[in-house]
Amino acid sequence: MPTRRDIIGTIPAVGAAFAVGGGVLFEESPALAQAAPPVEGHFHPKGKAPSKFTLDALSKSRQDLPFADARDFEELKRGFIAPMPDLKIMADGGHVAWDMERFQFLNEDREFDSIHPSLLRQSRLNNNYGLYEVIPGIYQVRGVDLSDITFVRGKTGWIVFDPLVSAEPVRAAWKLFQEHVGEGLPVTAVIYSHTHGDHWGGVRGLIDEADVRSGKVALIAPVDFMDFTISENVYAGNAMNRRLFYQYGLLLPASPYGYVGQGLGQGVSAGSAGLIAPNRYVSEPIEEFEVDGVRMIFQNTPNTEAPREMNTYIPDMKALWMAENVTSTLHNIYTLRGAPVRDPLRWSKYIGESLYRFGLEAEVMFASHHWPRWGNARIQEVLRDQRDLYAHMNNQVLHFANQGVTINQIHNVYSLPPSILQKWHCRGYHGSAQHNARGVIQRYLGFWDCNPTTLIPLSPEDSAPLYVEMMGGSAKILARGRELHDGGQYLLASEIVNKLVQAEPDNADAKDLLADVFEQLGYQQENPGLRNSFLAAAYELRTGIPQGETASSSSPDVIRAMSTELFLNFLAIRMDSRKVEGLRFTVNLKTPDNGEQFIIELENATLTNIEGFQAPNPDLTLTINRSDLELTMMGVKTLEGQIAEGTAKVEGDVTVLAKLAAAMVDFDPRFQIMPGTKALTEVAHADPFEAVPERIIAE
Repeated sequence: MPTRRDIIGTIPAVGAAFAVGGGVLFEESPALAQAAPPVEGHFHPKGKAPSKFTLDALSKSRQDLPFADARDFEELKRGFIAPMPDLKIMADGGHVAWDMERFQFLNEDREFDSIHPSLLRQSRLNNNYGLYEVIPGIYQVRGVDLSDITFVRGKTGWIVFDPLVSAEPVRAAWKLFQEHVGEGLPVTAVIYSHTHGDHWGGVRGLIDEADVRSGKVALIAPVDFMDFTISENVYAGNAMNRRLFYQYGLLLPASPYGYVGQGLGQGVSAGSAGLIAPNRYVSEPIEEFEVDGVRMIFQNTPNTEAPREMNTYIPDMKALWMAENVTSTLHNIYTLRGAPVRDPLRWSKYIGESLYRFGLEAEVMFASHHWPRWGNARIQEVLRDQRDLYAHMNNQVLHFANQGVTINQIHNVYSLPPSILQKWHCRGYHGSAQHNARGVIQRYLGFWDCNPTTLIPLSPEDSAPLYVEMMGGSAKILARGRELHDGGQYLLASEIVNKLVQAEPDNADAKDLLADVFEQLGYQQENPGLRNSFLAAAYELRTGIPQGETASSSSPDVIRAMSTELFLNFLAIRMDSRKVEGLRFTVNLKTPDNGEQFIIELENATLTNIEGFQAPNPDLTLTINRSDLELTMMGVKTLEGQIAEGTAKVEGDVTVLAKLAAAMVDFDPRFQIMPGTKALTEVAHADPFEAVPERIIAE
């Protein structure tokens, strides 16, 4: 399967106008996040020791946490059948698709003074690795990817919920399942719970597309699944992929001083990701039908954890599947990688509906991450807590906003109530109260804090020299920054030292000091995204940005699934308008096999398209079947080649395609974030992204 580099590399001149790349499709999408682990030499091998202030902060957190509540560990072990025999699962390309060996240090019977005790607890829980019985007839394989894969016994075979990120872990899970439980029966149905890639990317490890198209295998998803799966994060995909380096710690080795998991799971597999379009959609708010003889009630929950998501109740088993709407964590309202801000009030109300529609009688509740809950009282407890978690965040943040608290203050004012913070399943292992609170204000009020000073702000690198000058120069800032660092006042230290780094990006002493500050802040974080972001910034300040092929978040399967309109919209984003000043042309695009027609216009340095129309006097008419256009989108054939062989037909001025191609930009997924972090021209030892295929990131 070609990589993004292969796709772009095979499309010259004319074809380049139709090259597409990038997108985070696992929430949190999205590509959702693990690159091949960095080798020694890429990173501070051990990290610097936690300071006295970090040790004190972690000690206080340990005292405040509800460690007496050990129910999660009891639930985690329940129903265990067999371990996954291999700690490493190999990819078809020869590299490691999944590596649990790197997390074995978490099983050591000791505390780590560089990991928040709550995060350490969660990461140890996520170290489960094997086959489990939920109840007779429902089984899960956990720990082989970011998400869990679930098997439900149907009348003639197995119904699969959420087939992970990539095919190789799915095949390993299916093999383990068949060895102990599967009875040799086939997969008769697959259910995608939502649009993030860790819930569908491994589907080709289970079923063939031909069986879906023929109806032999049911493939079920919420309405509009394909549209939102493709569009949610494609438009800003390159920026999102770069930000993932921070939120998901792509370059950090697994160690007490680096990466310790992602909260939802230990990481994201690096195998072959694919996508097969569903053949049945759940379109009504509540819809009931049989799946391979099993009665299921589907609850659509749009615009909650994902743009399109659905819970499922199996009434004859009293089993409630909560997809990713209820897991053992506070989720993201605003995700650090970037995505449209979610609606916590709507999220809360859908959980409340699940509680009263299904939760009053359910006897087991399971989901696409973490471990099940058994017993009606426990199910109601978790549903009520999570309902209140999102409702409180929405309501109380707006309570403060309506009294003048701004987006730049709310994270220091808002806090969750103690009753919620004493529930492990409400703590911030994926979302955090700090960045979610800011997300709520962003959703309702936007980025501006209403102070005109911040209305048209200077760029940081433009304003920082004035600050440095007025603070007395670099020597005074470094001296004061070290005092603040040595006094444990890390946020204040970062405030002034960052100004110096912005003003003097080549000041090695300033970058080293800022890295030291970020490192201590990272150690103190309970939330993996915050920890990873601080540690990733420290890494880049010290080491630079390693080069090499990055993971692509758009496999050919995903690119092929883009609608023609989405594809044309993304071309408009890739076009550098400065290169087309003064140009004007109109193209009629026709795809006869599906009956689509588009007008594509370049005017006012802007590329637009509109479906369902044809211009009366176009500069060019391009006629190509959608099925053939997909070959160009996927990089299998160039558009130039298809014109030459007659597969694509043109009438008029074909040079407009070359003019359009000349304005296209291939986004660089290694752009600078921290000042002065130049890209490395050489990387010690192996390239950390070598042989990593297309990736779908989630959550």
